[in-house]
Amino acid sequence: MLSKILSTQDLAALFDAFNRHDVDGVMAYISPDCVFDAVAGSDAHGRRFDAPEAIAAAFSGVWAAMPDANWAQKGHFIADDRAVSEWLFTGTQSDGQRIEAEGADIFTHKDGLITRKQAFRKQRPLLPAQN
Repeated sequence: MLSKILSTQDLAALFDAFNRHDVDGVMAYISPDCVFDAVAGSDAHGRRFDAPEAIAAAFSGVWAAMPDANWAQKGHFIADDRAVSEWLFTGTQSDGQRIEAEGADIFTHKDGLITRKQAFRKQRPLLPAQN
């Protein structure tokens, strides 16, 4: 249940929705005016998505490209209007190469909803396909 003040339980539920590939479940935590800065992109902040439809499409695109995409939760904390979630991302690309890298999201939140999501992930070589 979404609380009026974002909690670590809300963040755990958000990542449960990410791992179910449940776009509606994820978007329930996203403010209509949210800005999402992805892990990659040509700008210093990564690729920016600033409309709910674009944010939902970005998340769905990751799940389509890597049907086994998973963010293993390592911890969450909240300080005032900021929050951090740490995770281990794993996923397999269509060519079979795998990603396994630690990362974190830094959130800004208001009234229980995320108004900014900044995603950061370690850069490391792809792992070979598993046989």
